[in-house]
Amino acid sequence: MANEHRAVLDQLGQVLLDKPQPLQLALACLLAGGHLLLEDLPGMGKTTLSAALARTLGLSYQRVQFTADMLPTDLIGVNIFDPGEQQFRFHAGPIFCQLLLADEINRASPKTQSALLEAMAEQQISVDGTTHPLPSPFFVIATQNPSEQSGTFPLPESQLDRFMMRLSLGYPGLDAERRLLKGDHRADRVSELTPCLEGQQLARLQQEVASVKVSDAVLDYLLALVHYSRRQERRSAPLSPRASRALLAAAKAWACLSGRHYLVPDDIQAVFAAVTEHRLSAGQPSDGSLHADHILAQINPIQ
Repeated sequence: MANEHRAVLDQLGQVLLDKPQPLQLALACLLAGGHLLLEDLPGMGKTTLSAALARTLGLSYQRVQFTADMLPTDLIGVNIFDPGEQQFRFHAGPIFCQLLLADEINRASPKTQSALLEAMAEQQISVDGTTHPLPSPFFVIATQNPSEQSGTFPLPESQLDRFMMRLSLGYPGLDAERRLLKGDHRADRVSELTPCLEGQQLARLQQEVASVKVSDAVLDYLLALVHYSRRQERRSAPLSPRASRALLAAAKAWACLSGRHYLVPDDIQAVFAAVTEHRLSAGQPSDGSLHADHILAQINPIQ
């Protein structure tokens, strides 16, 4: 497995310079079967990362630009009457792919945002009482502009909780930005990327992630972190059982990417902020809320 995931990370690093940790977190999220939320200013490489992941992992890919006037049917599809056959036929929307980029998801109305809930949770969508399964695997990568920007609708707690991780790519380093200004536009190379994995290989890697061994001591450490968030009186949303499952799955993926088939506290710490920060602050004011780094500082790993 080490050679396979290294090849994936090396290829992603060809188009996103100087971002090893966000790239490894993004790959861990997908290997754990989760959905990814990228929150950053425009022009930071969010769209480039999603397209590079799709091509590198060999996944079918659709990009949907979310706008204020977008309707749920624009995303999931609609039944249209066929006069020749005298019956309705379902015309699938762009959601029927293996990796969907929901670009600027918080510019769409809450009604359109909610159209993703069933797909993200159950890998299916329902139209007029009929259920349509989505391709397997199915991942959503959503980009989000900072909430203080004009024309945005905040994601509700139920939508945020569907994302296993939230990441920010941040500004490029000085050398990376210098290369960009000199004409080394790495985003232009996305179309040249070739798949590093086939469908069966990706499924096998996901199975290996799920089979990572977890000792009782490490599991107790994870539970101590989660339960600490529930005992606080600060203005924060406590971590739910879904969050604890996401934290365990993401930590297992990080362990695999680190070349281990067993979990250690460092794996949990590496993914903790990406998995929990958007849940802790969901629907809460920024001042006074509990943060991931505070929880990690309060709970010592169990030896």
